[in-house]
Order: sequence, then structure tokens, then C-alpha cells
Amino acid sequence: MRNSNRCRLIWVVILTALFISINSFCLAHDWYYVSLVPFVGLVLLLFVMRFEDGLCCMALLTPFAINMAVTPEMELSMPVEPMMIVFSAVFLFRTLASRQYDTRLLRHPVTLALLAIIGWMIITSCTSQLPWVSAKYTIARLWFVIPFFFAAAQIFQQTTRIKQFFWCYAIGLIAVVVITTARTVGNFSDLQTLHRVMKPFYNDHTAYGCVIALMLPATYYFLFNRSSRGWQRILCLTILVLLLVGLFFSYCRAAWISVIAVVGVFVLIKMGVKVRWMALIAVVGVSLFFAYQSDVLYKMGKNHQDSSYDLADQVKSISNISTDASNLERLNRWASALRLWEEQPIMGCGPGTYQFLYASYQRSYQLSTISTNAGNLGNAHSEYIGPLTEQGVVGAGLILALFALTFITGVRVYQTAANRNIANMALAFTLSLTTYYIHGIFNNFLDTDKLSVPFWGFTAVIVALDVYSAKADKTTTPQQHSSDNPS
Repeated sequence: MRNSNRCRLIWVVILTALFISINSFCLAHDWYYVSLVPFVGLVLLLFVMRFEDGLCCMALLTPFAINMAVTPEMELSMPVEPMMIVFSAVFLFRTLASRQYDTRLLRHPVTLALLAIIGWMIITSCTSQLPWVSAKYTIARLWFVIPFFFAAAQIFQQTTRIKQFFWCYAIGLIAVVVITTARTVGNFSDLQTLHRVMKPFYNDHTAYGCVIALMLPATYYFLFNRSSRGWQRILCLTILVLLLVGLFFSYCRAAWISVIAVVGVFVLIKMGVKVRWMALIAVVGVSLFFAYQSDVLYKMGKNHQDSSYDLADQVKSISNISTDASNLERLNRWASALRLWEEQPIMGCGPGTYQFLYASYQRSYQLSTISTNAGNLGNAHSEYIGPLTEQGVVGAGLILALFALTFITGVRVYQTAANRNIANMALAFTLSLTTYYIHGIFNNFLDTDKLSVPFWGFTAVIVALDVYSAKADKTTTPQQHSSDNPS
């Protein structure tokens, strides 16, 4: 035994010395990327030996990831996006080698909608005005959805894995919230500083506020879940309070709106209002806006309250389309996107190309103080108008279909699951996703890892609960379901 341990120690010393020597040589010759080889090896070993834990590891690291230029023309979110690429390769290899992927997941309507979106992105990349940009954009979308939807949906067959995934991302996010809130103290009089204190972890306050809103309903569920023990409830309550504090100090009006709107959706679902009636209410609301848009826009134009660190003034500024730079720029981006779409209404200009093409479609009378021709301040600022411009009416229709099918599936699982914990979990994650569906009217972040990881992960939760959970008798309701812990 002693000889065996001595041999192992000798090998460790030899390998360590060899690594230090090679690494020093590479650094001396500016071969910096060679130093990443051990890290890549460890990641590959993790994904091969502990595949499910690898998913949680990426979720934990995502809130801390920072964009770095790997080539003059390409940035990656480090270290998460390289991990996603490796994870996707391992998953595809495992699946093709074993041929054991659950076909029920592939036949699910949400999965079919997602596959149609990917397929249409590939087609529109071929007709794109900037094919290379669209190709990179589409490939990046693949390494978001393969790990966090296709792999996650099968992993989430065990509900304990759903909890682990959620808490890994939540813990990482809470650390960022604490850091951001600490930076916020002492800067209340400078709104521009408050909009940047979450950097470098989140690009701006809108993405930061959006992800906090996304996490709130699911956190609320885990706080009041009957299977949570005393210390778990204390932890959940602490995280919920910190998320609310982070949401408040994000000064993200779209995030505030999405949370308030989701409370209304929650009430409607609890009242037993059918999805089609909720859809009708939404359609009627949009129709009334367009019917009376002249009066509405006239009154909004008389509002001159700009964004402010004061809560009341910040709320008032939501409807200011006369002087508020953020609102004016959003309207400018939307108008430019629609003009660009009119030239290619079916195929669009190509995935990911809007920010490189929209400059010439701006009009001088619509420019704001923060307008730019460089395309460095984001894209179309809408999860619906963006795909419409870049992928035509088909692309926008497929996004709407995906969101609608996921919402319908989540509500159905809540109404039909035999286990009450499963029903409530489905409702919580559906409401979490709904915050993004609403926020998506004003911003779009699915081209970033920060929002793609929880968004596609939560979508996978809904599909997994629908496929793997037992269904109750049609004569029962969620309140009559068993409260046993499914885990």
C-alpha cells in the first residue's frame, strides 16, 4: 500500500512539474490559450463522468460569466459558452451512440415548435444579407438550446434535478445581486451609474432586472413548497427578499411591469379562467390600443417625466414618449425594424443582422440622445419585432407559437397533474416564463447566455413535467391532488 501511494505521489509530482514547465514555456512565447488545456480537460472529464452535474455547474457559473474577445470578430461569454460547446458535443455523441433519447420529448408540441424555429433560422441564414453573421448567430443559438432544453428535458425526468438546476442559477444570481446592491449604495443620485453597477456580469440594468423577474415566481414556489424544511424556508425567504431588493434597485421598468402583469395572470389561472379567454383579453387589449392610439399617444406625449432614481418618477416615466431617451430610442429601433422588414417580409434580413443594418433606416425626427449608427447598443429591443425583421412573418409566428404552446402546456400540467407539488411547480415555472414573454415586448435577450440558460431550462421543465408526470382523473382538481413529495 505504501509503495502504491509513493508511486502515485511521484507521478503527481512529475505531472505537476511537467505542466508548470510547459505552461511557463507557452506563456513566455505568448501562447496563452495553451494554458486552458487543463481546464478543458477537467470540463470534459466532468461532462463525461458526471453529465447531469455538468448542467448544474454551467447554471451556477452563468451569472458570473464575462464577455471576452477570443478573436477580433468574435466574443464568447467566459467560461460558460465554451463549456456549452463541449457539453453539446458530449450530449450529441452520447445520444447518437446510445440511441436512447426519449422520443416523447421529440414529439412534444413545444419541441416541434423549437425545431421549426431552428430549421427556419438555418433557411433564413442562407438568404441573409450577412450570411456569415447569421451563421454564427444560429450556431450560438444551438449551443444554448442543446444543453438547456434537449439535454435538460431528459435530465429533468427526476424532479430533484429541477431543484438543483434552479438553485444553482439562483445562488449564482444572488451573489451578483449582493455585489450590485452593495455598489448601488451611495449612488442613488446618479441614475446612469445605477444602470451600470451590475457590470461586468450583466450588460445593463434591463437584462439584470429581467432575469430577477424571471426567478421570482419559482422562488416563491420553493418558499411555500410543503416539502421544504425549516432551514430551506429561511434560505428561500432570504433569496426572495434579496431578489425583490435587486428588482427594485434595477430600475428596470419593463421588469416591474412583467411582475405586476404576472400577478394578474396568476389570479386569472387560480380563478379557473381558460387560456383561450386570457388570449382573448390580450387581443382585445391590443385592439383597443390601436383603435384609440391617437388619444393614447397624445396623452403619452404630454408626459415629460424622464427616468429617475425616485420610484414614483420612474413609474411616471414609463409612458413618457416625448423626452425620455430610453423610450424614444426603443420607438426608434422598432420603427427602423419595421422599415427593414417591409423590404423582406417573408424571409427577413437574416438572423442576428438587424444591429448591423438598421442605421440607414433611422429617421432624423425619431432619433434620441442615445441613438447611434454603430449598432453597439443592442438590437431591435423586442422579442417579437426582432424575429419579424430578421426572419420574416414565419419567424415571428414560430416564436409566438413556442411561447403560446409552452404557456398552454404549463397551465394544463397545473390542472391535470396527479401530484399537487408537480402541479404547483408547473404553475410557478410557467409564471416565471410569462414574465419573460411580457418583458419580451420591450427587450430581447435570448441571444445571450444570461437569459438563455434559465429561459430554455425553465421551458425544459415544463415539457419534462408534462411528459413524465402522472395525470389525474379529469374529475379532480389540483386542490384534490396528493401532496406527497415526488422527489
